[in-house]
Amino acid sequence: MSRRALIVVDVQNDFVDGSLGTARGAEVAAAISSYFDTDATKYDHIVGTLDWHIDPSGHFVAEGEEPDYSETWPVHCVAGSDGAKPFKALHTEPIEAWFRKGEYSAAYSGFEGYLVPAASALGALMGGVPGEALADSGQGRGLTLRKRTQSLEEWLKDREITHVDVVGIATDFCVKATALDAQRAGFHTTVIEKLCAPVSEEGASEACEELRAAGVLIS
Repeated sequence: MSRRALIVVDVQNDFVDGSLGTARGAEVAAAISSYFDTDATKYDHIVGTLDWHIDPSGHFVAEGEEPDYSETWPVHCVAGSDGAKPFKALHTEPIEAWFRKGEYSAAYSGFEGYLVPAASALGALMGGVPGEALADSGQGRGLTLRKRTQSLEEWLKDREITHVDVVGIATDFCVKATALDAQRAGFHTTVIEKLCAPVSEEGASEACEELRAAGVLIS
């Protein structure tokens, strides 16, 4: 029997109207919320990922230099900042677990992320995220952990998920990376293109070609 999960990737302030805003970010955030209203019951679980940078080693452009928007980027989604919060048009109530990524690396894929513990600063922000919570270290305003919590792949496989749909921001970076990793992990993976916002339309087209070549469905 198939079991399906929806992964909502990085619908955060900085990727909508902040330092790395996307042209369709606000539209997509609202569209995902509407999709929750009509289609949430299709899914056994709905989860979200968050870029959550503390010191992401070379991911941010050096002071005084220009980002190349491929390997280096403007400062964005700093852990605990307003820019890292979910965008206001995204209804977060259906999202039962959050996975944050990129504390100390670039981490484009949600499968590089780990479960947000309910006791953490972000857990408090979300009203207490369910999951295997571990105590915070007390450093960085509760933003770092003594050890890793559960990975996204572990969480999904524990719940016997077989099929994954991916939506969010950005089609040509974090959505693509998340979908590719989902497919590699053995999930039947679909990207819902109309519920994704790209950095560029050209990048989105190239991403969809790469995803199809890897066996990911584009709907």
